[in-house]
Amino acid sequence: MPMYCIYFNQQWVGDHPEEWFEERGPLAKAVVDEIKAAGVYVFAGGLEEDHGQAFSADATSGTLTFTDGPYVETKEFLGGFTVVDVADEEAARLWAGKIAVACGWPQEVRRVG
Repeated sequence: MPMYCIYFNQQWVGDHPEEWFEERGPLAKAVVDEIKAAGVYVFAGGLEEDHGQAFSADATSGTLTFTDGPYVETKEFLGGFTVVDVADEEAARLWAGKIAVACGWPQEVRRVG
């Protein structure tokens, strides 16, 4: 079965009061539990927002170098992702829709090649 990555950029989340996020947590957890129960769960998780915890590996110069911080200075960064192992794109759309509703922000979906 093909795998799909369902993900969002942190900037897509928007500004909301803390109470709003507290309401979303159980909804998102319920969807992840549903994905697990369906037997299509591979991974789900949010990424740390602190760029100080990020580092980059780059071998494009022919020499491997590690650099503290994100590779590219940008205002957008990946906020979290879910990987599902499903039968087809229709199933990936189903899970992406459930995640988008539970989280309250858009999700992008790409097949893992």
